[in-house]
Amino acid sequence: VASTPALYVPIFTTPLKWVVMLAPLAFIMVLSFRFHAMSASALQGLFWAFCAVMGVSMASIFLVFTGASVARVFFITAAMFAAMSLWGYTTKADLSKMGSFLMMGLIGIVIASLVNLFVGSSALQFAVSVIGVVIFTGLTAYDTQRIKEEYAEGYGHETNTKLAVMGALSLYLNFINLFQMLLQLMG
Repeated sequence: VASTPALYVPIFTTPLKWVVMLAPLAFIMVLSFRFHAMSASALQGLFWAFCAVMGVSMASIFLVFTGASVARVFFITAAMFAAMSLWGYTTKADLSKMGSFLMMGLIGIVIASLVNLFVGSSALQFAVSVIGVVIFTGLTAYDTQRIKEEYAEGYGHETNTKLAVMGALSLYLNFINLFQMLLQLMG
């Protein structure tokens, strides 16, 4: 999208850019709050639509960073994500204790990022990025273990499918956020 003017101009130079930037948040809210009311197939369809919208939304990073730096950070993110997910899947340690700590850290990152929108401090942005990398690597291991344990509960097919979609959403968001934090640090 970013390298194709026919797509870039109507999306990112008009008010449509706000729709593209805010639509992923709307999808996350619908997926989270309507989880129990939706069928598994509707939840899956909404998840795939979210992924497509997120792809368009993320296209703007190619306007700020070079293709080489995006590729380098992508592979670093993929390696970190795979390592932490594997550790979360195989460890005997109970990672559920980390959950509330990681969620508090996530809330702190959001608040600090909002404050930094007004302050514009590069030091605060650096701190948010470093802490964000720690939080999202931890969340990757935590969510992987949580998903594994939910699957082991042996709910019915419909519930297992819905839990799988929500687990995929959690891991996808962890990956995207880890990627963005690393890109801010190394891009």
